[in-house]
Amino acid sequence: MERLEFLRRQNVDKGLLEGVEEFCHVYAEQEKETDRLQKPQVLFYGREILEMAIAALLEGENLLLTGEKATGKNVLAETLAWIFERPAYTVSFHVNMGSAELIGTDTFRNNEVLLREGMISRCSRAGGFGILDEINMAKNDAVSVLHAALDDRRSIDVPGYDRIALHPATRFIGTMNYGYAGTRELNEALVSRFLVIDMPLQDEETLNYLLDTMFPGMKEAAKKAFIGLYLDLQKKAGQAEISTKALDLRGMIGALRTVRAGLSPWQAVKMGIVNKCFDLYEKEIIQDAAMTRIPEEWSKGDVF
Repeated sequence: MERLEFLRRQNVDKGLLEGVEEFCHVYAEQEKETDRLQKPQVLFYGREILEMAIAALLEGENLLLTGEKATGKNVLAETLAWIFERPAYTVSFHVNMGSAELIGTDTFRNNEVLLREGMISRCSRAGGFGILDEINMAKNDAVSVLHAALDDRRSIDVPGYDRIALHPATRFIGTMNYGYAGTRELNEALVSRFLVIDMPLQDEETLNYLLDTMFPGMKEAAKKAFIGLYLDLQKKAGQAEISTKALDLRGMIGALRTVRAGLSPWQAVKMGIVNKCFDLYEKEIIQDAAMTRIPEEWSKGDVF
């Protein structure tokens, strides 16, 4: 199987591989929403993190992925859903989201008042993997409905309707960044319902894997230059020389895509990285760092 071979290439523990295979076999016959069973464009690379996450999910635990920006939290969550062959249901929390959006709301259909199920209810019935994106942006009203679903009760009480019992395969994976506007501290009652993985920063090995996967025709010198630029910015952000606005892995990938389309690498880097910062002093620092890695005279042929 492709999923198991992906794990073998990263030397994931044999016992965990057998656990994943057994899990998938047990729930193989269950009907699923096929449009939610997709292989991510980029898979997560990192044996230690994968082993921790797989072990937790096999034992019925829920995961909370924490860490700095661009550490691959959502990539890991989507990769885990693919590895376990479960449909993924993503909820992107925001400050105005309430319990109704998660559980569901009344709707009138065929002269009856019915429950139009929310994403959490659908995930619970389908045995999916619920990805709770930016969970520390959620209001208390929204998070409180998750408590019974996340602990040993594994159920959701819907006012005016029956209790929803979670499918045995259902798991929840929360993600959160530190210090974003609108975020808040998670209360102890919620955190106690997760096992927490603190995601490590990107390093040269993981960035190499990412670029090899997404841009297989990329030249070695260009790959080294872009990886070096990202690591330079990561170091500067860690030393508080710049903010994390320009430390944008999505921006770098987007820049490389525009280079592949024919844009000059320097123009692409300005759009994807340099121009993400609006403070003039900080922008100069980032621009200087980019110029030391990406020559202005480079063309598409120097990258691909």
